[in-house]
Amino acid sequence: MPIKKAAIKALKQTKKRTRRNFKVKKNVKDLVKQSTKLIEAQGAEATQKVKLAIKAIDKAVQNKVLKKNTGARKKSRLMKKLNKLIR
Repeated sequence: MPIKKAAIKALKQTKKRTRRNFKVKKNVKDLVKQSTKLIEAQGAEATQKVKLAIKAIDKAVQNKVLKKNTGARKKSRLMKKLNKLIR
């Protein structure tokens, strides 16, 4: 455990950021999963859910929770699945 005040503060900040980032990642993961299920079930709301998922991914990338290439890969895979459904 840290002894100095600065180290204690840094530990608190890290824990706080970790919790926040985990929530964002969990939200992205859930939205991607819901979108995929709707696409596989050929649901009418699939396009709307994919839009929400892409928005969440973009926000996560913008806030540096996800890396740029990871976000691009997730969006690409989602759009690929959606385009198969539409065609």
